Amino acid sequence: MTKDNTPKIARLYRMVMEKHVCPYGVKAKWLLERSGYTVEDHWLTTREETDAFKREHDVPTTPQTFIGGKRIGGYTELRAFLGKPLPAEGSTSYRPVIAVFAIAAALGLAVSQFAYGSPFTVRAAEWFVSFTMAILAMLKLQDIEKFSSMFVGYDLLARRYVPYSYAYPYLEAAAGVLMAAHALDWLSIPIALTIGTIGAISVFYAVYVQKREIKCACVGGSSNVPLGFVSLTENLFMIGMAVWMLI
Repeated sequence: MTKDNTPKIARLYRMVMEKHVCPYGVKAKWLLERSGYTVEDHWLTTREETDAFKREHDVPTTPQTFIGGKRIGGYTELRAFLGKPLPAEGSTSYRPVIAVFAIAAALGLAVSQFAYGSPFTVRAAEWFVSFTMAILAMLKLQDIEKFSSMFVGYDLLARRYVPYSYAYPYLEAAAGVLMAAHALDWLSIPIALTIGTIGAISVFYAVYVQKREIKCACVGGSSNVPLGFVSLTENLFMIGMAVWMLI
């Protein structure tokens, strides 16, 4: 309801076809209802009907929302209108890497609880680091070509020896899995110590010496994580884990 107690009504036009339901139309309807609007939900059930609607209103896409006789626009414009704008294209965020750390920590605590009857053990901390390494490696391997291209942009060794950029995710995954199992320490420790040290030096040099503002490849080549302290943490984790296991 508005301040004068008149109902908040929105007209929504979205594609609902037998073989395709527009996901943005579904989300737009949910967003409007969540914001207190009564939605007049108009389905565009054929391609011809959709194209005719777009020509009539001179719009490139659907869904389209109308409020108070005024066209608000598509899903992105609707979010902005409701005070919930999407991040600007190309903007950076630490959310992906923080999500990895949080999930790895939760897994470490869960496995510790199962194995030892308590989530707060030394092994939980070890699993947190090793699971983090494995998850980050998995994300890099989703598109190793994009990762390699981004990684070469700041890693000192990869810039001089490109094959290292392709090997890095496999090395990180191997070290993480082996450290989780405490298996083949003679292999996992040197790997983690080597790639962690090279990575830490590379990130420190790019961010704090050259003062470059670039994106980190730590969660894969499609990420928008800024290269900085959080990115450096991945490498410090590996160094710390290697030193801990040596001790």
